[in-house]
Amino acid sequence: MSTSLSALLGLVFLGLANASVFLMFKLWGYPFDKATRTSEAPPSLMLLHRLIGYAYALLYVFMMWHMVPRLWNYQVELPPRTVAHLMLGITIGVLILVKIAILRFFRHFEESMPYLGTALLLCTYLLIGLSVPFTFREAALRTQTGAFSEEGIARTRQLLETAGLPPDTPLDELASKRKLQDGQKVLQRKCVVCHDLRTILAKPRTPPDWVRLVNRMAMKPVIGEPIHREEEWSVSAYLIAITPDIQTSVKQQRQQQMQADEAKAAVQTAALVMATEETPDTYDAAAAKVLFEDKCSQCHPITDVEDYPPRSEEETTEVITRMIEHGLYLEEPEIEQIARYINENYLEQ
Repeated sequence: MSTSLSALLGLVFLGLANASVFLMFKLWGYPFDKATRTSEAPPSLMLLHRLIGYAYALLYVFMMWHMVPRLWNYQVELPPRTVAHLMLGITIGVLILVKIAILRFFRHFEESMPYLGTALLLCTYLLIGLSVPFTFREAALRTQTGAFSEEGIARTRQLLETAGLPPDTPLDELASKRKLQDGQKVLQRKCVVCHDLRTILAKPRTPPDWVRLVNRMAMKPVIGEPIHREEEWSVSAYLIAITPDIQTSVKQQRQQQMQADEAKAAVQTAALVMATEETPDTYDAAAAKVLFEDKCSQCHPITDVEDYPPRSEEETTEVITRMIEHGLYLEEPEIEQIARYINENYLEQ
């Protein structure tokens, strides 16, 4: 089952859960005779609610039928998001079984149904929230990559000549949009069985390195369907094609890390300056207030500092460092100004 179809079914699954729960809330608003266990709700609504419940359960079984066998093919520890996804899927299955058991055999627990239905809805939201947004993000990134452009295909064709592929490899065919898309599907369908996608695309590689890596992975024994020779070629071509995107991503991450490291060093320097100099000549209380309100309000309300003020100068330094790690960019003089302003106006006495 493709990722796009899986995402579509996930949204349908979520829609059925919403319809079932909120219709249940409406039905429980009608008078109910506990002695005969009958409700005065319209039979048509009761039938609709039952059909929605059947559709929800059948769709759950269908999706699990396709997804659970893939877990047996994993040869490494499951990624955290996959584990959470699996646990939520199992929880939903247990709740469905409990609901069915109550309706068929244990009607004296029937008053707990609204709670079970709400729990199912919550688990469904969490389950879909862990999968569908990532699928849409992947689709958006797919449209942004230059691998499928004419320039990207021409570049890939040139690099394939240096990739060390067998002489009989159809390079012109591999360097086509159709084959690159085939390689992308192999990556998403087979390679992720053993490896998290973030691990595969963690760093750029040279064309020969990609070919050797894919060949080495394809030669490993697997429980499921192996990667065939033509698929090796296509996924290698795709990885070569998206290497510039990987390089750009790695470069951005490196720059962000360097900025964060420089900012941390600046925070430590500013703390040292404040510890050794009682009144810096460059400090302007009015300007520091404006700077503090402008910078700190980018991430959270200023009232957060008032409600939870730092208890020491060291804690002020820790707070500023944490904000920088979360993406706030500050020059060293700005760090000194903000730190001193916080210490003079918010520090607990």
